[in-house]
Amino acid sequence: MDVRRLRVNELKEELGRRGLDTRGLKAELAERLQAALEAEDARRGPGKGWGGACRQHRGCSSLTPAVSTLLAVPPTEMKLPETKPEEPPAPAYNVPPPNYSTPAPPYNIPPPPTYNAPPAGYGMPPTGYSVPPAGYSAPAPGYSTPPPAYSTPPAYSAPPAAYSTPVPPTYDAPPGGYSVPDPLQPRLLQPRKRPYEEQRGRGYYEHREDKRGRSPQPPAEDEEEDFDDTLVAIDTYNCDLHFKVARDRYSGYPLTIEGFAYLWSGARATYGAQQGRVCYEMKVSDHLPSTEPDPHVVRVGWSLDSCSTQLGEEPFSYGYGGTGKKSTNCKFENYGETFAENDVITCLVDFECGEEVEMSFMKNGKWLGVAYRVRKELLGGRALFPHVLVKNCAIEFNFGQREDTYFSVPPGFTFIQHLPVAERVRGTLGPKSKAECEILMMVGLPAAGKTTWAVKHAAANPSKKYNILGTNAIMDKMRVMGLRRQRNYAGRWDILIQQATQCLNRLIQIAARKKRNYILDQTNVYGSAQRRKMRPFEGFQRKAIVICPTDQDLRDRTIKRTDEEGKDVPDHAVLEMKANFTLPEVGEFLDMVLYVELQREEAEVLVRQYNEEGRNAGPPPEKRFDGGGGRPIAFRGRSGGGFQRFDGRGGNTVTTMRGSFQNRGGGFRGSSGGNSSTGTGRGPPLPKSHTPPTPFWVPPASCFPPPFL
Repeated sequence: MDVRRLRVNELKEELGRRGLDTRGLKAELAERLQAALEAEDARRGPGKGWGGACRQHRGCSSLTPAVSTLLAVPPTEMKLPETKPEEPPAPAYNVPPPNYSTPAPPYNIPPPPTYNAPPAGYGMPPTGYSVPPAGYSAPAPGYSTPPPAYSTPPAYSAPPAAYSTPVPPTYDAPPGGYSVPDPLQPRLLQPRKRPYEEQRGRGYYEHREDKRGRSPQPPAEDEEEDFDDTLVAIDTYNCDLHFKVARDRYSGYPLTIEGFAYLWSGARATYGAQQGRVCYEMKVSDHLPSTEPDPHVVRVGWSLDSCSTQLGEEPFSYGYGGTGKKSTNCKFENYGETFAENDVITCLVDFECGEEVEMSFMKNGKWLGVAYRVRKELLGGRALFPHVLVKNCAIEFNFGQREDTYFSVPPGFTFIQHLPVAERVRGTLGPKSKAECEILMMVGLPAAGKTTWAVKHAAANPSKKYNILGTNAIMDKMRVMGLRRQRNYAGRWDILIQQATQCLNRLIQIAARKKRNYILDQTNVYGSAQRRKMRPFEGFQRKAIVICPTDQDLRDRTIKRTDEEGKDVPDHAVLEMKANFTLPEVGEFLDMVLYVELQREEAEVLVRQYNEEGRNAGPPPEKRFDGGGGRPIAFRGRSGGGFQRFDGRGGNTVTTMRGSFQNRGGGFRGSSGGNSSTGTGRGPPLPKSHTPPTPFWVPPASCFPPPFL
């Protein structure tokens, strides 16, 4: 047995099997098990048993030294008293029979009498303990039991039934021989207070991830399987990144981990139709587990190749949902019946109805009537493609590849697979290699206009089918009935935003393995974040788009967004971004840098001003003391002195302390400090006319000792 290759749980299992203490770090457990194994080897010896081991040491007064040392270690690893009992005479052992099994080692020696509080989880054996362990076979008749040289100390008394394990005192360094408590035992933990700040939006969590992230290794490229391109199947290029397509290309399901349960996930077929009477079937094969309040919904229908994957939420995108509603251009109307797991929906489109195109649906073979009538001149000869949008549901398609249909279709309609290839329209083909792919990394402070530029650029280049990777795009996929989730979400909004940021990080990892074009819509002002996010996209055309408006324009845009969407990024986070703002450079991770508003020379001057402003507002995040006698200085965004408001609407107003009276140099919970008039403690901000009650006196920061870190 190689002890070094065992995991912690395996080490504990082996130690427990031998009746040894299972507490401590991995190195301690491994050392303890290694000593036990060496002792077992010494016991077996050439004679393969107790008798053979003892013949190797005739004249010894007890067991081998290794065994004696092992058995002398108490459970708490505390040093035993120096007094030693008299050594008993050597027992006369006889060789046991061949089928004799080695008895289990005796239980560990309890602590000495002076130890009053036994460790958590220690079980005192009952008085007069003599029952052998299970599986113990009695020795041969000639075997004489050695005289008991050790007995339980008489002064030791078992703790009463109501005894509770004392909480260990806090100290800086554990004494020698200290073993870490068993993680399986319950521990008393101090509750940690977390401030509830509703104003923390998506920008704050992006900023936090940029600070904490580390550079990942370039991911392995997804293997492209050979697939007959003449077949109608789910298009792996025209689907969401979090939609998983099966190997047969006829079924799929969305990701449901983390916050993906709140996201819609869509996919289109490889071919569309623009003539004839065409149909296909879709079956809801499974409901995936989810914590979403309305978790299992499917929307199926038709759309143009130029539409997004959000079926039914833009023009020329026509869907029928499981809630019994049809939708196009975010207009929802009652239609048909609700459907759910194991139901089959047949989608029909008729191009032979004169000047109009009719779309209708069937549920389990029952026709539900015409859902849409669209004039052909509006379509302009463009093809309609099968399209599905799901949330926490697995689906299957029948484009005509099945020998038997789920249900019969109306006369005159043909499955789209059975149309000749010449009468079908192929969807947009993706890039053949990563060298043809492009990733645009947006760089700019919050509210600079990055998302606006990204959406306009993607709309102006429809052939590239840009995938916008940003928290804004994630939130758009969380819509309910076409409305943004923020307007009808009853839970903690900041938690949902944090989950959206986690989803975005996962999508970036998936994106680096797909041959597509991307726009990374985040602040990306940290130089380390720029390198970290571009490294996985090695082989792509990597470009940086710097959005750097004038300082006045940035202030105006910040005020406008705050009025429209509420506070997104706290002032201290914006100032920290300013202090660390780094303009990207062409080099190992970037092939090109483009400036949209201010050009490089002007942007460099403004960024230097931002760096100075941010650094003057507070200390760098890695410096928590000012070096002058160890006195703590104001933490970023927490204590007195604070930062100036970023939007300039408060004059010389400074932000205030956060948290309660906890030796942080701040005030009481919710109180304002210094000359501040807006509190950022728990609860709503105080009005400007508010003055603290007279009886309350807030001591200055110098009255408090430095916090222990």
